[in-house]
Amino acid sequence: MTRILIAEDEEPLRLLLSYNLEAEGFAVEVVSTGDDAALSVREAPPDLLILDWMLPGVSGLELCRRLRQDPASARLPVIMLTARGSEGDRIRGLAVGADDYVVKPFSVPELIARVHAVLRRASPDLVSTRLQAGGIELDRETHRVRRAGRDIHLGPIEFRLLDFLMRTPGRVYTREQLLDGVWGRDVYVDDRTVDVHVGRLRRSLNGPEEPDPIRTVRGAGYSFDERFADR
Repeated sequence: MTRILIAEDEEPLRLLLSYNLEAEGFAVEVVSTGDDAALSVREAPPDLLILDWMLPGVSGLELCRRLRQDPASARLPVIMLTARGSEGDRIRGLAVGADDYVVKPFSVPELIARVHAVLRRASPDLVSTRLQAGGIELDRETHRVRRAGRDIHLGPIEFRLLDFLMRTPGRVYTREQLLDGVWGRDVYVDDRTVDVHVGRLRRSLNGPEEPDPIRTVRGAGYSFDERFADR
């Protein structure tokens, strides 16, 4: 399993990133200081480091510089998080060796997309481009979906919704979580929007007498049925 280390001193952001990255199927470790991040990298090198610029103790900028100077961590993929959005600050972040630079506030789906992109460049074998469960195949690169050998035509939202649910079969997501994970936290739409798109996804996926892979959990939300995934 791909391991991601998050070095971030803001607890709400640590929890948000950890939750969403674990939902993507990553193993996540979190620390709150630059010193703890340096120790964690030495003891158990992750596959990718998400590093806040302004950390207590050793700053993220200085830590990134040190990691690049050490042969053991010189190739570790690093995504820098910062509230500093000027061109000069972005240049400084990239100059010390960060692979990508994300300015706060940012949308979680955008950061996850950047995580996948950085991992693809650094270690293509770590990031799967296909999901498969119960006869349903989803290809992230070609944006094609097939079920039992036939093409399924989905709109962009339905494709992202299916992708999000298929990553963790059996896990129940509330409408709010789906809105954040599929639409992004900066998009303001009604909760009922989720129900509408789930209905469209079901109509596209399910042929006559085919089992429905999307499970509705009353009072909670939706999930990709883990029993379906095992078939």
